[in-house]
Amino acid sequence: MTKVVVSELRKHEKYERLVAAAKRLPPLPAAVAHPCDETSLRGALEAAEANLIIPILVGPKNKILDVARSLGISVEDFELVDVPHSQAAADKAVELVRAGRAELLMKGSLHSDELLGAVTKRETGLRTSRRISHVFVMDVPTHPQTLFITDAAVNIAPDLTAKRDIIQNAIDLYVGLGLGTPKVAILSAVETVNPSIPSTIDAAALCKMADRGQITGGELDGPLAFDNAISSEAARIKGIKSAVAGRAQILVAPDLEAGNMLAKNLTFISKADAAGIVLGARVPIILTSRADNVRTRMASSAVAMLLAHSRRANQPIRT
Repeated sequence: MTKVVVSELRKHEKYERLVAAAKRLPPLPAAVAHPCDETSLRGALEAAEANLIIPILVGPKNKILDVARSLGISVEDFELVDVPHSQAAADKAVELVRAGRAELLMKGSLHSDELLGAVTKRETGLRTSRRISHVFVMDVPTHPQTLFITDAAVNIAPDLTAKRDIIQNAIDLYVGLGLGTPKVAILSAVETVNPSIPSTIDAAALCKMADRGQITGGELDGPLAFDNAISSEAARIKGIKSAVAGRAQILVAPDLEAGNMLAKNLTFISKADAAGIVLGARVPIILTSRADNVRTRMASSAVAMLLAHSRRANQPIRT
């Protein structure tokens, strides 16, 4: 049996290309909500050092300064907005975006629900007509293409309307990053429509919605099981004739549980990195995890920054 060996030099080349493309563009101001621990503060400052963002640090001033001192780093070159606690930091960071002072929003050490709660407030948030959703942009060392997995972090049990927005958000991100026209696989446990499995009914309906122009910019197929979505050989064996099967770049999970388990399986078993971004708001939201490494944090910032620049120019950014 032949052992597959992944070159260390090429292991994360997909992320490296994204970061390199972002570095060719000017950095954008990012409101960083409550960077009050080592991971979140370092993440913001490392993205700034890489010339990806200009951080505006929003949180309890003394707490941020204490963390910086404990790490032996300086934040004196960056604006620091003093607020008393994490919820106030979320609200203030959103306010900075609404005022046009920041073009990106970055999660610090507060809970995701606190930040997204501020984002989704009807009167003072960053809502648009689109449902907010999350995309993992995954660099899987053993897979030739970047995989987009959605939604694994925000929408728990999306209905058909929510899934339409989830798919459109992911397509718009893929196109905005200059990656071309994506092939979108709507995942289920099987690749045939089965009334006993509701996600197969949704998948079929979503494909017809794309045929009718209700979802645009990508090629859709579903239901597809995970194996025949990404493996041409699995699709061939099962006799699936499709432009998407075996070539999918966007994987749409039936619900949050399935998406989250899929992303974490790839992370912990296949050693993939998972950059996280929230879409559907007025600006891209960098949603990092305490477990993220430096490379993943850089990629999350790069993806958000590239998308923001593409919206500025109203055209895809070449990556």
